[in-house]
Amino acid sequence: MTDIKITKISTEEDLNKCFHIRTVVFVDEQKVPIKEEIDGLDGEAEHYLLLVNGKAVATARIRIPEDAQAIFERVAVLKSHRGHDLGRKLMEFIIADLRKNPAIKGLKLGAQLHAIVFYEKLGFKSYGNEYYDASIKHIWMKRNI
Repeated sequence: MTDIKITKISTEEDLNKCFHIRTVVFVDEQKVPIKEEIDGLDGEAEHYLLLVNGKAVATARIRIPEDAQAIFERVAVLKSHRGHDLGRKLMEFIIADLRKNPAIKGLKLGAQLHAIVFYEKLGFKSYGNEYYDASIKHIWMKRNI
């Protein structure tokens, strides 16, 4: 049996687990420079962690700027755990958590082009022009809360 637990993190230890996942996925796999991955915005974000049988395998962070459009960022699942619906479970958990905040007006994210279909299945729609972030093509996507 697989035990899946998703939480909004509250400890430095859990934040370090998030950083580890992000480093493996973005820096090691996708060759994003560490200076771009650790961008100085983590202190103003909420971080979420997904554990499978006690092992941290997925993470995401959410920032809520003044326009009250919650921004999903740094969504990452370790390669060994991809294809098991964990990314969807993490996103749905976060969306449900964000719905508890009446100040949030909508949701948005900058999707890597290969992930567009994944986010479309979660109700996000593309808008605007493609752009580069860390030398990787992205497009903005949004959805209602």
